[in-house]
Amino acid sequence: MINWTRRSLMGAALATMTAMPVAAQETISAVVIDGYPARSLWVQEFTDFFIPEVDRRLAETGNYVMDWQENYGGSIVKPRGVLEGIQLGLGDIGIVTTIFHSSKLPSQGLAAVTPFVSSDARAVARAIDEIAREFPTMQNEFAAQNQVYLATGVVLDSYQVFSVNELSGIADLEGLKVAGAGMNLRYLEGIEGAAGVRGGLTDFYNMLQTGLVDAAQLWPEAAATFKISEVAPYMLRTDFGAVNSKTVTVNQDYWNALPDEVKEVLQAVAIDYRDHLAGIAMDIAAASEAEYIASGGTIIEVSEEDRAAWANAMPNIALELAETLNANGEPGTEMLAAYLAKLEAAGFVGVRDWTQP
Repeated sequence: MINWTRRSLMGAALATMTAMPVAAQETISAVVIDGYPARSLWVQEFTDFFIPEVDRRLAETGNYVMDWQENYGGSIVKPRGVLEGIQLGLGDIGIVTTIFHSSKLPSQGLAAVTPFVSSDARAVARAIDEIAREFPTMQNEFAAQNQVYLATGVVLDSYQVFSVNELSGIADLEGLKVAGAGMNLRYLEGIEGAAGVRGGLTDFYNMLQTGLVDAAQLWPEAAATFKISEVAPYMLRTDFGAVNSKTVTVNQDYWNALPDEVKEVLQAVAIDYRDHLAGIAMDIAAASEAEYIASGGTIIEVSEEDRAAWANAMPNIALELAETLNANGEPGTEMLAAYLAKLEAAGFVGVRDWTQP
């Protein structure tokens, strides 16, 4: 009788446990936007690395699953429109091209205002991202745009100058019209008669083909992707250096509604995406140069003396940025010094000390 009762109680308990509802897996929609086409390196790797990695980590607990809705190539926003698109909630997660927004995101320009220092995308990405986490300035700038900063992306090993006609050195840039995007237009201020013409990566081919400009500043991988050798068969290896130009952000209202587990996974994967992207940029840099040459391009080397002369002829745009941030109550001078110190610790010292007048 006792054994029967025990078996009955155990059976009843098991039946009750079986009947208990299992916690349902929650599906979370995520609209991802970028104005650049899906073939762009950072967009492709968001699809191939970021999204699968988030899915994999969330699957470890099984509490949440993402419903990704990817929109690229101008379907929702143009390349310059991602910041505003995320701000307005047209997308939940976006890859902001920060060089288009120097007035709203000034501190994102630290790498851009310190050319001729490092052409290592990995070192620059890590240094900028660490500055963003050690100083509140960068995150506050995105917060003012109703966004949460996740991580910085560096997609280029170094800006170079691609030209329609052959250049033998820096002096040949005098009097030319050179396309650029954002702060790199100011690199031309030390060259007599050179004029910067603002444009975006997707515009450069047509700008060169139509004669609107004589040259353009971009990097070898982009030159290969956008077939720049067809219209600019000469690359002047200036080695301006790696520059952060992509930042993954999330709409603040969307972020506030996310479960903590999902937030933690997004933050962790964003850092891995940062390093993954920079690593790919370095891996494909040499291959992209080889592809440029194979497609008819010619590479002209710039001497270290020319690079130093160019750097020293420029206005000190790094100190200008630092002083602007200082005037806004931000620790601009400290941020500049800390950034360059991080690069120096990684083995990179520029041809000019940008902390000095």
